[in-house]
Amino acid sequence: MPVEGGSSSGSASAARHPKQKRKAHSLSIRRTNSTEERPAGIQRGDMLEGQDSKLPLSLRTNLLDLFGQIEREFENLYIENLELRREIDSLNERLTGDGQTVEGGDPTKGALKTKASHSTSQLSQKLKTTYKASTSKIVSSFKATTGSRALCQLLKEYMGHRDGIWDLSVTRTQPVVLGTASADHSALLWSIETGKCLLRYAGHAGSVNSIKFHPTEQMALTASGDQTAHIWRYMVQLPAPQPPPDVSAPCDDDQDSSDREEGEVDGEGPCEVPTVRVPTATLKSHQGVVIAADWLVGGRQVVTASWDRAANLYEVETSELVHALTGHDQELTHCCTHPTQRLVVTSSRDTTFRLWDFRDPSIHSVNVFQGHTDTVTSAVFTVGDNVVSGSDDRTVKVWDLKNMRSPIATIRTDSAVNRISVSANQRIIALPHDNRQVRLFDMSGVRLARLPRSNRMGHRRMVCCTAWNEENQSCNLFTCGFDRQAIGWNINIPALLQEK
Repeated sequence: MPVEGGSSSGSASAARHPKQKRKAHSLSIRRTNSTEERPAGIQRGDMLEGQDSKLPLSLRTNLLDLFGQIEREFENLYIENLELRREIDSLNERLTGDGQTVEGGDPTKGALKTKASHSTSQLSQKLKTTYKASTSKIVSSFKATTGSRALCQLLKEYMGHRDGIWDLSVTRTQPVVLGTASADHSALLWSIETGKCLLRYAGHAGSVNSIKFHPTEQMALTASGDQTAHIWRYMVQLPAPQPPPDVSAPCDDDQDSSDREEGEVDGEGPCEVPTVRVPTATLKSHQGVVIAADWLVGGRQVVTASWDRAANLYEVETSELVHALTGHDQELTHCCTHPTQRLVVTSSRDTTFRLWDFRDPSIHSVNVFQGHTDTVTSAVFTVGDNVVSGSDDRTVKVWDLKNMRSPIATIRTDSAVNRISVSANQRIIALPHDNRQVRLFDMSGVRLARLPRSNRMGHRRMVCCTAWNEENQSCNLFTCGFDRQAIGWNINIPALLQEK
């Protein structure tokens, strides 16, 4: 997760909770062959006492026993394999002899030939079936990649940050621009069509962990590792649109994009653009990293989520703290507000997410949901009455607000899921993964597509967040990652649903 005040890729990456692999300690343990007899009068403990090792003798003895059992298992398999090879060689010799027999020969050989031919036919059929199944998987994987390219086309790449990008968002008012929040202590606004950086916000003293735009005004809300959230105004002028780039050239999928040097970024450094350094309002009641923030419906209040295990509700006009939402047992990871109702959902490392209801001014109810087995990285509302939650346990679950005792759909993946998003019109879920993949699912859990990734397109490190923009009869998906870039994609929704 984002770090407090850190700006380098190494320090920010190290702050993500234990996803780093620990180095394995090598063990130097000599073991005797299970077929060899131990010299008389020498016990196993005596054999190990003279060896240089810091491990307790009892632990080393247990390890030796386990290795001995493993070796015996391998020996049994080896012997069985030798016997099978001898049987196969014998069968091949008999089949060869049968092939040389002439008509009217020994009738027993004919019977043997018939039996051997039947066995060989069965074996051949089994091999063909296995081969066909394996190759069909390979062919289907190629078809999936080709289909994904037809459904999801690269729109533009947005490069200019000096460190990983944690979050991104699209404005809800004109002009429509893209906002990115980065560990380099800045937030940038971009022209979606041209990929040009339009404005830089540099008011934070720590990593900028999230960015959200006001529903009706040109204001942005950013959360930071400096334990504050800022509200700031922006004014931008969109440049003239440029012709779209040619993305029809073939891509070399055989070369993995991870072959590039870590931290290598195409394009130039930070863009020289107008910079805003002073916020309109500073919200500073937290005692830890502010990991996320969002506007409540109407834009008069905001909610923030922090590593101090609390979420705070503020008045925008006065910057005063209205409510402290406590109850989570560990650090919060995300917060989200309902698009039309005064509802807030917060997620946490305690494997739960909580639904806070502010619709009745006199009663502020809260519901706790324990549907995951690891950190809940995000939980978001849809336009309808659903909540979608993603987790480090590699699952995404869809919930019905009217009955949240159990999920109505569960999506199981092969990698941890970061900050998800759901398109407003078609309700398509975009899942960013630690393994650099981005997958699209519908609300019933059916997989629709995977964004193409090669050495020429896609993210080179983990994907942190996704955001949708469905303006002007088109559907664009934006993704950002720790490779310091954001990417825009054009999603062919009719074709996507037709493929479904």
